[in-house]
Amino acid sequence: MALALYRKYRPATFAEVVGQEHVTEPLRTALAAGRINHAYLFSGPRGCGKTSSARILARSLNCVQGPTPDPCGNCPSCVALAPEGPGSLDVVELDAASHGGVDDARDLRDRAFYAPAESRYRVFIIDEAHMVTTQGFNALLKIVEEPPEHLVFVFATTEPEKVLSTIRSRTHHYPFRLLPPSTMRRLLEQVCAQEGVTIEQAIYPLVIRAGGGSARDSLSVLDQLLAGAGPEGVTYARAVALLGVTDVALIDDMVSALAAQDGATVFATIDRLVEAGHDPRRFAADLLQRFRDLVLLRVAPEPACHGLIDAPQDQLATMTAQAETLGAGSLTRFAEITHSGLVEMRGATAPRLLLELLCARMLLPAVDEGEGAVLHRLERLERRLTIAPPATEEPPVAQPPIASPPSAAQPTPQPRVAQPPVAQRPIAQRPVAQPPAVQPPVVAPPPSEAATTALAPDQLDAAAVRRVWPALLEAVREQSRTTQVLLSNATASAVQGSTLVLTLPNAPLARRLGDDRNVELIREALRNVLGVDWQVRCEHVDGEAGAGGTSKPQHTAQRAGRSPQRSADRPAYRRPAATQAPDDGIPPPPEPSDPADPGAPDLPHVPTDDDEAMLVEASGMSREPPSRRDPEEVALELLAEQLGARRIDS
Repeated sequence: MALALYRKYRPATFAEVVGQEHVTEPLRTALAAGRINHAYLFSGPRGCGKTSSARILARSLNCVQGPTPDPCGNCPSCVALAPEGPGSLDVVELDAASHGGVDDARDLRDRAFYAPAESRYRVFIIDEAHMVTTQGFNALLKIVEEPPEHLVFVFATTEPEKVLSTIRSRTHHYPFRLLPPSTMRRLLEQVCAQEGVTIEQAIYPLVIRAGGGSARDSLSVLDQLLAGAGPEGVTYARAVALLGVTDVALIDDMVSALAAQDGATVFATIDRLVEAGHDPRRFAADLLQRFRDLVLLRVAPEPACHGLIDAPQDQLATMTAQAETLGAGSLTRFAEITHSGLVEMRGATAPRLLLELLCARMLLPAVDEGEGAVLHRLERLERRLTIAPPATEEPPVAQPPIASPPSAAQPTPQPRVAQPPVAQRPIAQRPVAQPPAVQPPVVAPPPSEAATTALAPDQLDAAAVRRVWPALLEAVREQSRTTQVLLSNATASAVQGSTLVLTLPNAPLARRLGDDRNVELIREALRNVLGVDWQVRCEHVDGEAGAGGTSKPQHTAQRAGRSPQRSADRPAYRRPAATQAPDDGIPPPPEPSDPADPGAPDLPHVPTDDDEAMLVEASGMSREPPSRRDPEEVALELLAEQLGARRIDS
C-alpha cells in the first residue's frame, strides 16, 4: 500500500515546517535558550501543522542533545518520535473528540504524576482540545496550573475561544495560519519533483484552491491527481474533471458576454455549464473569484508581481483585457450580485434558476436603482464619450459640402442657387410655392471631413465608430461569422442622423450585407458596444472613387459636351409651345435647349448639384432593369420627383 503524501512528507524538525515561521522561530529560540514552559496552546485551521509541531516539540525536548531546536534524529527518542516511528511511552497523544469527558481528564491527571520511563519529559498532547467538556477542563485545571517538573502539556485546537479561559491563560499561545498560495505552490512543486511526475503549470492553482490553504488537504488532492496520472503526467482536462472545478473557458465566455451585454451568450454558457455536469454553486463561486481578480487588475496594474493573483501569463493577459473592458464600478456591482446570489443558493432546490436570475440582474442595470447600477450606466456613458470626437468652440455647419469635378466653378456659400454664367446651361430652380425641400442625394464627402464638419460635439460620428471597429467586429463575430466577414470589408463612411452609412467596394457585397438579418446583427452590435440604436444602410463605392468613399454610378450618361445617342425609332424632340399658361399659377422651370436642335449653340456641359444627384439616382435605378432607359426620360422623371416640376405638353 502506498503511503499518503501528507504522511510521507510530514516534517520531522521545525526547519522543515513550511509557512509557519512566525511560530517555529520563537519556539526554536526558546528551546536554544532553555526557557521551556509547562503548557502550550497551538491553534489554527486544520492541516496547517499544529499536531506535527507538537510532536516535533516533544522530540526536541527528549533528544539526547536536548532540549535543542534541531533534534539529532539518531538517538532512541528521536527514532521513536519520528513521523513514522513507533512512538514513546513518555509522549501521550489524546484525541479529545472521543476522550473529552471528566473521567478521561481524571485518568490523565492521575497518570501525570508518574515520572518519565526513559525520557527527560513526559509530554501530553491533547488534540481537538476545544472538545473537552467544562467538567473535564475543571478536572485538569489544578494539574495544568501547577504541574510536576517533568510534565509538559500541549493543547492543539481549531477553536481556541472554546478552550476554558482559565486553561488558556496558563499557556503560551501560538496561532498557526493557512499557507499563502506562493508558499503552497513551492511545496507542491517540490513534492512533484521528488515524486518524478510531470504536471501542467495550470493545475497548481486548481490544487491550491481545492486545498484552501491547508498543506494536508492540498497534498491529499495532489495525491489523488498523481494516482490517476498517465504516461504523459497530470493533464489539465483530467484535473478539471476529477476536482469538479469550472473550466476557465466557461468563465472567460461568461465575463466576455457580460462585458458585451450579450444575453444570448450568457444563458448559452449557463446551459453548457449544466450540460457538462458542473455545479451552479461552484460556478458562481469561481465567477466571484474571477471578479475579485479583475477588480485587483483594475485598481492595481501589476498585482501579479506581488502574488495577489496566481494565474499563467496567457490567462493573465486575457484577464487584463477583460478588466480594461469593464470598469471598476461594473466589476464591483457584478461581484456584489454574485455574492448575494451565492448566499441565496444555500439550500436552494433550483440553483440553475438562481444563477440565471443573478446573470439577468447583471445584464439589466436599468432595472436596479442602487448606486452600483447607476455607476455601471455612467461608465457606459463615459466609454461613449471617450471614443466621441472632442468638442469645438463653434458648432460646425450641418450641411455637408458638395463634391464637384475640378473643372466646375466653386459655388458660393450664401445663395442656394447662383445666377449661371452666360456660357453655361441654365440651372433648374425650385418652384416658389414649394416648402423647403429635402436635399437631393449628394455625393458623400470623405470620412475625415464628415466626421468633423457635419456633427454636433456631443454626438458620435463615423470616426468614433471606426475607433471601436475591432470591438464591433468581435461583437458581430460572436453572433455570425459570415456577417463578420462581410462587415470586415465595409467602411463606416458617415453617420446621417440616426443612420450609419457603410460603404463596400462592390455591389454584390453591399446587397448581401444589406440583408435584413445582417443589418439586425450589426444594429445589435452597435447597441452592445456603443449603446446606440441606429439604422444601418449599405452602399456601393467604386474602387476608383478614392479614399473618400465617393459613390460612383455603374452606368452613367456621357458627359463633357457629348450628346447621348437618340434611338432611331423615337421621334425628334419638339419644344413645347411657349404660349400655353400653367393651370395652377406656378411658372414652369426654364426649358433646356434641345440637344438635337441644330440651331442650339454647342455649349460645354458643366455638372451641377442637381446633375450629380440625377446621375446617382439614375445609376441606382438603372441597375435593376435589364434594358437601358432613355436618359431624357430619367431626367424628366427626376425633375418631377425631386424639384416638383411638371411636364408641359404642347
